[in-house]
Amino acid sequence: MKNIIPIILAASLLSCSKKEEAVKEEAKGFELSQTMLKSTTFAKVEKKFIEDEFSFYGKISADKNTYIDIFPLVGGNVLSVNVELGDYVHKGQVLATIRSTELAEVQKDVSDAKTDLRVAENNLRVAREMYEGKLNTEKDIKEAQADVQRARDAVQRSNAVSTVYNVKKGNIYSVISPINGYIVHKDINKDMELRSDRSDNIFDVANTRNVWAIMNVNEADIDKIHLGMKAQVSTLSYPDKVFYGKIDKIFKIIDPATNAMQARVVLDNTQGLLIPESKATIRVSSAENETALSIPSKAVIFDDNRYFVVVYKTQADIQVKEIKILKQNTENTYIASGLSEGETIVTTNQLLIYRSLSN
Repeated sequence: MKNIIPIILAASLLSCSKKEEAVKEEAKGFELSQTMLKSTTFAKVEKKFIEDEFSFYGKISADKNTYIDIFPLVGGNVLSVNVELGDYVHKGQVLATIRSTELAEVQKDVSDAKTDLRVAENNLRVAREMYEGKLNTEKDIKEAQADVQRARDAVQRSNAVSTVYNVKKGNIYSVISPINGYIVHKDINKDMELRSDRSDNIFDVANTRNVWAIMNVNEADIDKIHLGMKAQVSTLSYPDKVFYGKIDKIFKIIDPATNAMQARVVLDNTQGLLIPESKATIRVSSAENETALSIPSKAVIFDDNRYFVVVYKTQADIQVKEIKILKQNTENTYIASGLSEGETIVTTNQLLIYRSLSN
């Protein structure tokens, strides 16, 4: 019996030792490697004002305040067209040239006016000489001076017309770009005959440094938008890129064909990525008066009809927590329960870590 007790005691101690090792191994759990840590991002649980978010469809439009219609001031034969649709042009650049007989008339008017001025000035000189010789009266001098003034006015008018028509030499009229921008409309070709009474424009030039996102708002959603709302715009051309702006204009007119009202968001387009007439999705948001704990929406994991996040303390202390969602939008998720303010959550690689911890 005495020999049995030490054996039982030894077996008990061995069993306890194995259990402690198992507990230590279990406590150690998942540990984030140094390599994965470098590619992992984190965010703090913060208290924020709850934002409502709504999505609308629309299109990108050129800024109409920097959108110029170019009309030909003369008719004639188109000699050359120097640009194509979509080309970037500079202010003063020659877009096309037109041979026009109308310019000959403008030049003739300038020439005739200058000739009339020289004749009037010569008549005034003669009138003064005759007055000095007592051969005419002071009235004759005043009439000659009036003729000179009328001739000078005629020269000024003809020169102003010549400037408007950009007349230099010959009968060639140059179509000039008035601003820097892109050719967004072109209705002219080489050898085309343009009528002098043509009412249609031949070019449109748009400066797209700033563009508009025009959103269509259904009647039922009109009360959801207001001036100053933050807006995030995305396009099919760059689906992963977001352009930021604010609603700066609401057009208080409903199109009877679509039953929709339009609103405008001004966007910076110095990189030229936003193309006029391209389709766009516009998400707008406004803050409520209530606050709640908030985390980036990309950090949330949905599994088995429940929501989870990965909470990080150290490389060896990472755990999964189930959360209850109060409200969610594209950028932020507002938490009803499950997290505390100041906790650190994983925002990338969280799904890989979640699966490792769940296995």
